[in-house]
Amino acid sequence: MSKKLILLIGAPGSGKTTDGFIIAEKHSDITNYCTGELLHAESQKDTKLGKIMKGFLSSGKLVPTDIVIDIIVQAIRKSETDIVLLGGFPRKSKQMKMFADALFNIEGIEFSSVIEIKVSEEVARKRVFGEGKSNEAFDTEMKIYQDTIAEIEEFYNKDNLLQVVDGERETQAVIDDLDNILKNKISNLSA
Repeated sequence: MSKKLILLIGAPGSGKTTDGFIIAEKHSDITNYCTGELLHAESQKDTKLGKIMKGFLSSGKLVPTDIVIDIIVQAIRKSETDIVLLGGFPRKSKQMKMFADALFNIEGIEFSSVIEIKVSEEVARKRVFGEGKSNEAFDTEMKIYQDTIAEIEEFYNKDNLLQVVDGERETQAVIDDLDNILKNKISNLSA
């Protein structure tokens, strides 16, 4: 049986990591992965890939997209559940296209849906830092998100894969929306 992959995307501070964790806690048939955590975990392994990852992460360099995709695909294949949520990827349009091409050519993983948790920059910044703070890493991530989100939305929308959730509400309201989307998606996948 194929693994069903559902992407959770959103700006830094959108809550996608927390929301994915809560959803997976509620549903024993869903596994949640955060791309950053997968990369960090791989860098801790005493393997060839782990050593390569450690080199990239310790030097502050970006990990090449093909390596990130390999790590994600390995995690999905090893998942104990058939439904996998993945947060934090893709972040750029080049990653999105490479990931779509890779998944198209991989047996056993079905790309099912993309859920964008949408928040304004103001709300994201307040969640991460409180009032009025600035941070170079956050600003860089937010700029990448803002520069690419329209293209990412268009790409996933053309295949009717994208659903958008208002992430500016209370966490429980967002979780309820995610639950409803997933229940609908899962029942359609099972049919």
